[in-house]
Amino acid sequence: MQVRPAEDDDWGQIWSFLGVVLAAGETYTSPRDITSDQARAEWLAPPPSRTFVAVDGERVVGLAKLRPNLPGAGDHVANAGFVVDPACAGRGVGRRLAEEILARARSMGYAAMQFNAVVETNVHAVALWQALGFRIVGTVPGAFRHPRHGRVGLHVMHREL
Repeated sequence: MQVRPAEDDDWGQIWSFLGVVLAAGETYTSPRDITSDQARAEWLAPPPSRTFVAVDGERVVGLAKLRPNLPGAGDHVANAGFVVDPACAGRGVGRRLAEEILARARSMGYAAMQFNAVVETNVHAVALWQALGFRIVGTVPGAFRHPRHGRVGLHVMHREL
């Protein structure tokens, strides 16, 4: 599996799974009815954001967006969002993508990475981030309206690079 910068031509493959994940409404705060154009503007945002894809053969199986967590005095801390094609769950795509993004963030001079909104019921993501050295530094109770579980917390997770 290769991780490389996303290209405009990747969007069709990205949207084929990103649209499903966002419509499910279980892991991202994006509107469940977000359009392809709206999602594209968010996930393929211009610099300082950088988007990467995990590719297995010719197939895009995951994506990650890396950017400063905050502008100005907070831009030394990275933020990232990750989505894996649900059809590829359990195959190590998320871990491979995460390891690559952490390495890239470090090489770009970021001092740490922070996730602002990890849905607490997303136990696989929480476990992966903890295995990669992230700590839950706080949880905002009831901040996420989960379609099956009702109001659940959003973890803020952090790790030094």
